[in-house]
Amino acid sequence: MSRTTRLREEVRTMLEENGTANTVEIFDHLNERFRWGATMNQVGNILAKDSRFDKVGHVRGQFRGSVYTVCVWGLRPSEALVKAS
Repeated sequence: MSRTTRLREEVRTMLEENGTANTVEIFDHLNERFRWGATMNQVGNILAKDSRFDKVGHVRGQFRGSVYTVCVWGLRPSEALVKAS
């Protein structure tokens, strides 16, 4: 059993509700939602290695007081269709 099962399910739920979100928004949501939170490395690995999530693009903006380019994530189209039916 994966140690990140609850985190993965929460990311899926968030993306179903919002459509897309960038990595920093997902990180903040997980750390507000769960008492134990997640590290940025955990969030990056969850998003990159889970086939349900798809990288939609990049956005450059000010996060945490500095300017960064972060990835924008969404649900893979096949996942969105399965949940809608």
